[in-house]
Amino acid sequence: MAEERESLIRRTNFARSVSHAQDELHSFRSYLRWMCVDQSNLWVTVLSWSVFVVLALIVPAISHFMLACSTCDSNHERPYDGVVQLSLSSVATLSFFCLARFVRKYGLRRFLFFDKLCNESETVRKGYTEQLNRSLYILSVFVLPCFMAESAYKIWWYASGASQIPFLGNVVLSDTVACVMELCSWLYRTTVIFLVCVLFRLICHLQILRLQDFAQVFQVDSDVGSVLSEHLRIRRHLRIISHRYRAFILWALILVTTSQFASLLITTKSHDVNIYKAGELALCSITLLTGLLILLRSATKITHKAQSITCLAAKWHICATLDSFEAVEGETPMAPAETDVQVIFPISTDSSDFDDDVGDEEDDIDNSKLIPTYAYSTISFQKRQALVTYFENNRAGITVYGFTLDRSTLHTIFGIQLSLVLWLLGKTIGI
Repeated sequence: MAEERESLIRRTNFARSVSHAQDELHSFRSYLRWMCVDQSNLWVTVLSWSVFVVLALIVPAISHFMLACSTCDSNHERPYDGVVQLSLSSVATLSFFCLARFVRKYGLRRFLFFDKLCNESETVRKGYTEQLNRSLYILSVFVLPCFMAESAYKIWWYASGASQIPFLGNVVLSDTVACVMELCSWLYRTTVIFLVCVLFRLICHLQILRLQDFAQVFQVDSDVGSVLSEHLRIRRHLRIISHRYRAFILWALILVTTSQFASLLITTKSHDVNIYKAGELALCSITLLTGLLILLRSATKITHKAQSITCLAAKWHICATLDSFEAVEGETPMAPAETDVQVIFPISTDSSDFDDDVGDEEDDIDNSKLIPTYAYSTISFQKRQALVTYFENNRAGITVYGFTLDRSTLHTIFGIQLSLVLWLLGKTIGI
């Protein structure tokens, strides 16, 4: 009977981890196929690479070299077009190569950790599936505003300066085709960039859900061995995510930083900067910086949550220690003299007075509530101390080649880039 039950559990878990046509990723696969980034077989792989070469490389090159419009008036000149096209194409190429490698090597289901959901609680599975369904909406929130602004600029540019742009055959037809191709290229490149960033955000959200579920072990009477094994499993998944995304995060940071410094250099050297000339450059910078901020925010958020487990475990340990000492003191006759410490700092386990003042900054991991007594009733002091020491010396989080992406790392990056900006401004405008 036990063997049949284990066999049934294994079959259920296997069915959960195997892809099928109508699973949770059905709409996401359809979106990837529609965007021509799906590489599930040879035919769609050839189509995917062909679309990438045309829209990410050929169309931007033709747009820059054939539509430079050196004879246009001041409002229709494109002095910053080279930086715009090179910046978007380089980051889009990086994103496409990484996405193609992820899907080809791991498969979409394994890459998004859906094959591991069979081992998670119902709360984690439900929350992750809901977040997956919201991912396409989040992607459209980032892509559509940039695309609408670019569409307005391109339509104005072609409509108001059509007679000054080189063309073959009919003026209206050639300008319409050129405008549509440029807009498709912009939409494709920005979508690929944001898609990889949103997928990283989705994977990090799964780990946050798991950490919040893991934090519940400190609210019940748990075994230290099971707590340790679950934390090791979470750390392993964080290492897997770091290993997969570390090259993308590093190169995205390098490319975006280089793009921003190049933009700053050419705009500070120019004496005639206006919305007509630099509007597309500003839109490109906003797009790239937004994608980079999604990566850094997701990484630092999961690192902060993972490291907050140490604080939670220390609070769990001290609450247990205080309770055990109070129990011993209650059995031992005490002198009638009492201190007024409790009068000055009254101990209260009721946190209802503070619930109205607490917003989204506190959750199951990061909070100021005391741990209930029954959560540590059968765990000895030595085991609790060993577990807290383990957490203190094994901090989890997202790393990039050994460097943990936390808030101090962001401060360091910001300080270095601010120093470089001030140095560049000192060389160009002499501040």
